[in-house]
Amino acid sequence: MAEREAPIGGTSDVDGVTRAVIAASRVLVAVSARSLSEIEERVTLAQFRMLVVLSTRGTTKLVALADLLHVAPSTAMRMVDRLIAAGLADRQVNPDNKRETQLRLTEEGHRTVEDVTARRRQEITRIVERLAPGQRTVLVEALTAFSEAGGEPIAQPAEPGGAYPLGWPDLQAGPTT
Repeated sequence: MAEREAPIGGTSDVDGVTRAVIAASRVLVAVSARSLSEIEERVTLAQFRMLVVLSTRGTTKLVALADLLHVAPSTAMRMVDRLIAAGLADRQVNPDNKRETQLRLTEEGHRTVEDVTARRRQEITRIVERLAPGQRTVLVEALTAFSEAGGEPIAQPAEPGGAYPLGWPDLQAGPTT
């Protein structure tokens, strides 16, 4: 039995889904930009992503951080240098291997990630509240599948019924299945 082809522009059409995701990504980029507006003189979007990775991973080696961000180590080092100058991160020698440098967030770096994430969460909540309950369910399923297909970990509560403060899983605990 032959599979039926989806109508052009239908929701199962790859091009139609791609257009919808791009439109949704414009909304999310705008929300992200607005959430960073109070700190944009100190931190770029790329630097904020680095802060988030350090926040979820904890103390991290430069090479591992560069790999997680998909940038060259020299690019990661320049970003780290700017974050250190802004008082948001610091660098220390690995006590187990003096040739390695470890990077971590300062208290101000943690506060920055929490503040920006809280602003982002508030704005996304206002948007989601405009959806009907059935639309919310479908959106959760679709975005979960999209995130999994893109290799992004799915947020899990830190405790049953609770919410992880940044909306990301505790990656220090290792991968979850």
